[in-house]
Amino acid sequence: MNQSQSSWQVDFYRLPQPTTKGESQWELVICDQSTKEVKTRSCLQKEATVDWLVESLQGLATEELPLKMRVFRPESLQLLQLAGERLGVIVEGTRHTYLLKQVLRDRGGEERIKVESPPPQPLPEFIWGEQWQFARLNADEIEYRMPERPIPFCEMPTELTPFQLNLGSTTLVPGIIIYGGRQSRQLAQWFMEAQPMAVNYMPTTVGESGGLVLEAGLRDRWVIITFEDTEVATAGEKYEQRKQESNGLHFLLLQPDDSGMTDTGFWLLRNEI
Repeated sequence: MNQSQSSWQVDFYRLPQPTTKGESQWELVICDQSTKEVKTRSCLQKEATVDWLVESLQGLATEELPLKMRVFRPESLQLLQLAGERLGVIVEGTRHTYLLKQVLRDRGGEERIKVESPPPQPLPEFIWGEQWQFARLNADEIEYRMPERPIPFCEMPTELTPFQLNLGSTTLVPGIIIYGGRQSRQLAQWFMEAQPMAVNYMPTTVGESGGLVLEAGLRDRWVIITFEDTEVATAGEKYEQRKQESNGLHFLLLQPDDSGMTDTGFWLLRNEI
């Protein structure tokens, strides 16, 4: 079977409710990113193998297999990677599967997409930057200017660009700027490998203290910074409000200093909404 340039978002999940005979059942759900078409197939626990996945993925491909499959659930990633190897399809582990997650919510609510995450871990001290601040950029600056800037480490997925999310050109997109100093490139390399998904303000005491937590990889969580400062806590609350106004879109910008002359890393992020 040939391959198209399309991408699928795929989930393979053991359903919480057994069959009428008391047997565990698994469900394969495929969302085609380009056509938005959704296809499903289910099997019993004893049939949930790589062989079954290979046969089912081939059978659910209308004409061609996709170039890539994107998977958010850690528990099913390895099985799907093994199936992908046999089919010649790249399998990427990522939380950025918004279309699929909405389909799964419609089928089983928030529990259907829940992934257990460990408590957040401190960011490795050897890579931490010198300063940081909350910031905002106009949507049109992100859309048109950021792609033109020479940024060594940059992730701007098409599905996360402001206009793709139907944001107006003057919409202010919130973000975090970290000034890395001499560690800037090392910090950018670490972020790139960690695969940032979102940076959230988490209050410890509302209006008084809190911190910034990086959601990364499939279920990793990292404490970027903690603080006890009422002004910073208030700014954190505004940062979260602005994320709601930007349809969850925000950014992480890494620079060596506050001169604005050089960028080391830039990531477009979006909360899972």
